[in-house]
Amino acid sequence: MADSIKFYLALDIGDKRIGVAIANSIARIASPLTTLHVTDSINEDIVSLINQNSINEVIIGLPRGLNGQETDQTKKIRDFVEKFKLHTELPIHLIDEAGTSLKAKDELSLRKKGFIKEDVDSLAASYILEDYLNEK
Repeated sequence: MADSIKFYLALDIGDKRIGVAIANSIARIASPLTTLHVTDSINEDIVSLINQNSINEVIIGLPRGLNGQETDQTKKIRDFVEKFKLHTELPIHLIDEAGTSLKAKDELSLRKKGFIKEDVDSLAASYILEDYLNEK
């Protein structure tokens, strides 16, 4: 049975930070993992998380405009994904990330305690992953 468990890593990619969340195919509950700061070693940092967590698939949030159109940010993410593919052979899935950061900010605000931008990023990544798991 253990061989059939899949582990997923989701990324909410921004210009300065990347929110990261994980889940497995049994529990199917996405959890914020960390937030990475975008540096020259970002691809290696993501691969390290993949290896540490025995990840089988990577899910990346794809931003779009209000009418579903491609934007400059959509192109940046697609370019990032193409470069990242050189660092892994794992399947990479793109999923619409509409509203995930706003939803994360709202949820954290309701908790009535302080939070930082990194908290928003990793929680947004967990929403991206939940959406992916719900579609599967």
